Amino acid sequence: MSGCDDVRVTAADAARILVVDDDPRLAASVRRALVYEGYRVETAGDGPAALAATRDRLPDLVVLDVMLPGIDGIEVCRRLRAASDVPILMLTARDAIDARVDGLDSGADDYLVKPFAYEELLARVRSLLRRRAPGVGDRLAVADIVLEPDAHEARRGDRRLVLSALEFSLLEHFMRHERVVLTRDRILEAVWGFDAESVSNIVDVYVGYLRRELEAGGEPRLLHTVRGVGYVLRES
Repeated sequence: MSGCDDVRVTAADAARILVVDDDPRLAASVRRALVYEGYRVETAGDGPAALAATRDRLPDLVVLDVMLPGIDGIEVCRRLRAASDVPILMLTARDAIDARVDGLDSGADDYLVKPFAYEELLARVRSLLRRRAPGVGDRLAVADIVLEPDAHEARRGDRRLVLSALEFSLLEHFMRHERVVLTRDRILEAVWGFDAESVSNIVDVYVGYLRRELEAGGEPRLLHTVRGVGYVLRES
C-alpha cells in the first residue's frame, strides 16, 4: 500500500480516499486523478490490504474494485458496511445488472462500470463526499420519521434507521419535499448528481432499499409510487 499527500489543498482540509484495485496501472491512474483534485489518496491491491488500511482509521471514501484477490470486493464491502457508514464507490468490469445489484446489496453507495471516464469518477466522488458533509443543522420530521442532518441520524418512532450515505441523502431529499411528487430524473440530479442517461433503474433500486428500512418494524408505507411519474413521501 502506498500513500500520497495532495498537491492542491492542505492535508488538514483534504478528504482521505482509499483506492482498492489489483491492477497497479489503473490504481496509479485513479490515484493521480484524485491527487490532482486535492484529495489525500492511499491504495491497496487486495481485499486483506483494504481491510487493514481501514482498521485503525476509516477513510472518508472508498473506491473499491469488485474483482480482488484474497477477499473479493463484495465481501470487503459487506465488512466495511457492517462496521461503518463510509461511502463506497464500487468499480466493476461487468456491465450486467446482477453484478451491479450484488454491489448495491453488499452496501455500496454507488457503482461505476469499467472502462469509465475520469470526469465521471470525479463527479461521483464529489457527490458522495457532499452527502457525507455536515448538514444545514435543521431537524426534519414527516409523520413519525425524524431526521437530523448534522448528526447523520434518522429514526422512525423509537427505532433507529440504519441507512447508507446514499439512502440517508435520498430520505433527506424526500423529507425536504414532503407531498411533492418527484420524478426519477429530478431525484437522480439532486441525489446522485447526474442525469438519467447515466444509469437505468438505480432510483427504483434505492427507493426499494429505503422502503425496506422504513417499514422494517411493520410500519405503514409513507414512500409511495406515483405510476408513470415518480415517487412521493406522504401519509396516506
